[in-house]
Amino acid sequence: LNDDDVLALFKKALPASSLLQVETSRREVAAQALKLVRAAGAHPKLDLIAIALRGKKVNFDKVIEMIDAMEDTLKKEQVDDDSKKAYCAKEFDETEDRFKDLAHDKERLDQAHSNLDATIKDTKEKIAALEQGIKDLDKAVAEATENRKDEHDDYVSSTAQDQAAVQILEFAKNRLAKFYQPK
Repeated sequence: LNDDDVLALFKKALPASSLLQVETSRREVAAQALKLVRAAGAHPKLDLIAIALRGKKVNFDKVIEMIDAMEDTLKKEQVDDDSKKAYCAKEFDETEDRFKDLAHDKERLDQAHSNLDATIKDTKEKIAALEQGIKDLDKAVAEATENRKDEHDDYVSSTAQDQAAVQILEFAKNRLAKFYQPK
């Protein structure tokens, strides 16, 4: 192991700094932790940790307990968030299904409405045609009534004239009978 070739091989295999043990002081660890806490953002519990890290006497037991408590709280909140996410996803699916059903119902009702509108329009046209037919029929009935009155008047007049003619002929017959058949 004293050979130069072994040393060169050893240097190639492992960098020189990897064999050195790096020692960090509590202050350096506290300074790094303080940087991380400040980078995490404003939060009341993090502010308390930052105050503890800035103090000269640092007892990390309380800080570690607080971090563990915060971690437990975050895990619980994550479980709650996951359950709420599943609930929300389910509600979104149900709402989407209801929306599709309602859209289908609306489409069906719109079609039915269009059909009813067409039926109403057709019925109105038929009613208008029937009303016109009734008006034409009433007009024809009025004309026929007028014609019948005129014909009746002509008939009455003609009958009266015929009756008068029959009476005149009867009178003439009686006169002729008296003249030609004397008693």
